Amino acid sequence: MTGFLWPVRVYYEDTDAGGVVYYANYLRFMERARTELLRHHGFEQDELREREGVIFAVRSVQVDYLAPARFNDLLQVRTGILQAGRASLTFGQDVIRERDGHLLCRGEVKVACLDSETFRARAIPDVMKTIIQGSPSR
Repeated sequence: MTGFLWPVRVYYEDTDAGGVVYYANYLRFMERARTELLRHHGFEQDELREREGVIFAVRSVQVDYLAPARFNDLLQVRTGILQAGRASLTFGQDVIRERDGHLLCRGEVKVACLDSETFRARAIPDVMKTIIQGSPSR
């Protein structure tokens, strides 16, 4: 599987009382990876809001937790675009432990493109179509 990779180290603050990554923190890791994927392709979210008048908001999330990550683990969040609609993107994201390549968490995140003033659905800007067409899937 190809995809954009973003490294994450598990800090003490990411773990719960059992010493493993708290489930909600995987969503934070995935959010950072999606942001970095856009940044990698030259799109800053604040600039998209200012120049194109759009923001992206999570519409739905499906996550499967397969194995725990622990304090100080180095992880890779692999991100790809699974589906592109007129006003939405569905990202496939895997969280993998770097030392052994073990898949820890798998998710699909659908984001909606919204007008930054009205918060109504809006078509993805043409300037972003190149990233969508050229982005590897998960």
